[in-house]
Amino acid sequence: MDLRKLKTLIDLVSESNVSELEITEAEGKVRIVKASATVVPQYTAVQTSVAQAPAPMSSAAAAPLADAPATPAADTGHVIKSPMVGTFYRAASPGAKSFVELGDTVAEGQTLCIIEAMKILNEIEADKAGKVRKILVENGQAVEYGQPLFIID
Repeated sequence: MDLRKLKTLIDLVSESNVSELEITEAEGKVRIVKASATVVPQYTAVQTSVAQAPAPMSSAAAAPLADAPATPAADTGHVIKSPMVGTFYRAASPGAKSFVELGDTVAEGQTLCIIEAMKILNEIEADKAGKVRKILVENGQAVEYGQPLFIID
């Protein structure tokens, strides 16, 4: 949704008796709530995924797990995280070759992917040289701020 349309919607809500407005379009959902004298827009991505942290266990419940086989250690290496909320793309256009593949060696400043946010394509670059060990996000998947995208050795 473009900014002019969003501003128009905010103005309409603030000038009317409507206290809340929610609009869903192909590129996302916008919810505008009028709070006393101000209008507060809230944005939600269409394909957001929420990961829940496991519930904390008491020490008694954790004891039987000590006999369980060891789980794989957390990935080590340099993690490239998403600097914004948006949609992750591995290539510049559909059908084009991906910027990087698993096992590729990348240089500092090399483009790794694109994140589309508000119809703007933002190139995400490697902040460290190394080898791409893992690609943690699927093409076309919605990503959150700070979400790990790549692991580089």
